[in-house]
Amino acid sequence: MRAGRFHGFAVRRGDQVFGYVDRCPHMGLPLAQKLDDYVAADRIACSWHGALFDIESGACVGGPCPGTALTSWPLRVEAGAIITA
Repeated sequence: MRAGRFHGFAVRRGDQVFGYVDRCPHMGLPLAQKLDDYVAADRIACSWHGALFDIESGACVGGPCPGTALTSWPLRVEAGAIITA
């Protein structure tokens, strides 16, 4: 990925945080049609075509994108705050 600006989101699970670029590998659209509506049934979900992604790895686990994954965004938790790694 090139340096610069992008839209991303974070999913926090306990003490861990997982960050991804907000772009579905299937069609290149942002995942959520409604602001901050990324997780459904313990998976990251694309609201456009129903693709489902594993929260920890970003791998596609269902829908029209087999063999692909979300682009990760390195994040970490420091003193309770989420920051770019």
